[in-house]
Amino acid sequence: MPVALVTGASRGIGKAISLQLADDGYDMALADLSIQASQLEAARAEIEQKGRRAICIHADVSKEDEVRAMVTTTVESLGGLDTMVANAGIVKPNKMFDQTMEEWDQVMGVNAKGLFLCYREAGRQMIKQGRGGRIIGACSNSSFRPSVSGVAYSASKWAVRGITQVAALELAQHGINVNAYCPGPVETEMWAEIDANVTKHTGAAPGSSYEQAVQTRMALKQRLTPEDIALTVSFLAGPGSRNMTGQSLLVDGGQYFS
Repeated sequence: MPVALVTGASRGIGKAISLQLADDGYDMALADLSIQASQLEAARAEIEQKGRRAICIHADVSKEDEVRAMVTTTVESLGGLDTMVANAGIVKPNKMFDQTMEEWDQVMGVNAKGLFLCYREAGRQMIKQGRGGRIIGACSNSSFRPSVSGVAYSASKWAVRGITQVAALELAQHGINVNAYCPGPVETEMWAEIDANVTKHTGAAPGSSYEQAVQTRMALKQRLTPEDIALTVSFLAGPGSRNMTGQSLLVDGGQYFS
């Protein structure tokens, strides 16, 4: 069976991706921080109920040695690596003059450096295996048009687009496709941080920013779910995308057009 590794897999979009890829026939390696251990185990149990093999790996993607170990554990436990989904990401919303260097380093460390390390180590393993593969990264529609209080996050996601394009160029000769998905607002725990920032700066009622975004910023005016994003990743991991590489696909209900 093909093997997929998903980072940030314990909840939200990462969990939805993991469950979808299991439905697609993948055995799964689920990676996240150790503080998410109980949620990660719950996701593993759901996947095993689908008849697929699954393992949990505790890793911080901003640390090179932990990313290397994550890939090694996946290969040793499940027999290889066919699809890498570098999904882990964080947001620290703050206006430019209030953004601390600690916040900047945290966001860039996970969203840009962490994704780069996942791409690199997965690429090395896939080249060694000699059967191609898929590398898929978490980007954002903030990489097409930034927003207020998103300086670190937007910068990190613009970096993802660049890393994805370079990796696509370098890995194409090995039969490895590299693409990214760019969600718009999805009502997850990450959005709660954004909502708190909106309340802080505008006085809007707590919890109101998501529906406002849906109604005023999305052409389709439909709520985005983690499952919507997971279906896009399923496409990028499947045969329908065999002639796509270097792309960053918007999945944002028509908020922005590329």
